[in-house]
Amino acid sequence: MLVRQPRYTKEEFARRGDEIYNRDIKTQVESEQNKGKFIAIDIETGQWEMDTDELVAGDRLFTRIPDAQTWMKRVGYEYLRRFGAGRSRRIA
Repeated sequence: MLVRQPRYTKEEFARRGDEIYNRDIKTQVESEQNKGKFIAIDIETGQWEMDTDELVAGDRLFTRIPDAQTWMKRVGYEYLRRFGAGRSRRIA
């Protein structure tokens, strides 16, 4: 079994992943039909996979590049996930 080890700091993952997404991928995928889909990006090669399920996107990328250094993005959103209560509705 291959044990994947990160070769970069968290900050370097974010910098490289966001740079590749904004430079090479964003214009190809930003559309209403893709909003909310997950992008798995190998920050070393720039290769990527997209799917409605983040695990499927990641698994497809790992099938092609077994030692991928993966950064995940979500189309149309600044963050992959949001934590917290979010908006609350006020009931009068």
